[in-house]
Amino acid sequence: MSISEPLTAPSASAGAAARSAAAPSSAGAAAKDAAAAKDAAAAVSCSAGPEDTGGGAAAGTSRRRWLPTSGRHLLMIVLSLFSLFPIYWMFASSFRRPGDVNDNSLFPWPLSLENYRIVFDSLDVGTLLANTFVIAAVTAVGQLLVCLLAAYAFAAWDFRGKGLLFLLFVATWLVPFQVTMVSNYLVLSNIGLLNTLAGVIVPNLCSALAVLMLRQHMQAFPRELLDAAKMDGRGSWTTLWTVVIPNLRPVLASLSILLFITAWNDYLWPALVLPRANSVVQLGIRSFLGAEGDAWGAIMAASGLACLPIFAIYLVMQRQVIDAFVRSGLR
Repeated sequence: MSISEPLTAPSASAGAAARSAAAPSSAGAAAKDAAAAKDAAAAVSCSAGPEDTGGGAAAGTSRRRWLPTSGRHLLMIVLSLFSLFPIYWMFASSFRRPGDVNDNSLFPWPLSLENYRIVFDSLDVGTLLANTFVIAAVTAVGQLLVCLLAAYAFAAWDFRGKGLLFLLFVATWLVPFQVTMVSNYLVLSNIGLLNTLAGVIVPNLCSALAVLMLRQHMQAFPRELLDAAKMDGRGSWTTLWTVVIPNLRPVLASLSILLFITAWNDYLWPALVLPRANSVVQLGIRSFLGAEGDAWGAIMAASGLACLPIFAIYLVMQRQVIDAFVRSGLR
């Protein structure tokens, strides 16, 4: 026991000495770390500048995003002004006095309803609008029905020569109306449909563009959906009305409005088939063009009245039109 005690005491004193030696070294390392951190903070503050609060990168990013967005908005505003200004000028000219119709001021003053009074006194506006609406509505509905059946046949049925027949059918879209205008007029003359609303409607009951659009959307249907309908015992007609048409409602909505507007704005064909002034609104507008001078105020007023139904239809069906263009991918 007397031998081990002297050996233990020096070892304890050596451990204390080691701890006392390590303490100054760890303190020195901590001081060095603190100094390095202080130098790094000073470097960052110098590079950032005295006024930088850390939002410079975010401001630069927002600036880069803001400039392209503002440019697109500016372009859309300019294009919208180009599109809307003729409409504004039409209505502004219609509210001018007949003697001031050539005035170039942007704002008509004093306001006058004289041009509208001339229109209602000279034309049966109600009859013109009603005839035009009937022609446009029946043409749009008839085109939808005929083109829907044709597109369904090209999309769902398999028969010999289908590709060639579809190619020839779509090729008729490339033929200008002026090429077939005379032959259509002679056919209507032989069957006695001249000077009738049916003569305007019948030649326009098929549209190659509508068939092409509907066929493309029908081909996007899952084939299993049509096969399941056949397995349930549904025929082609039942499948079309219970499966295909419900899935085509957005496309049919957009297409019907396009067909209606096209038929409403048609001028050349009604001018050939319906030479009377009191037939459609387009021919009513033409009646104000004369050899003694053109009544531009009345023309602008009649044109404004002709645009009102289109504006009303768009406002009522605006959601359907936008939804149709988004879902169907029309551009």
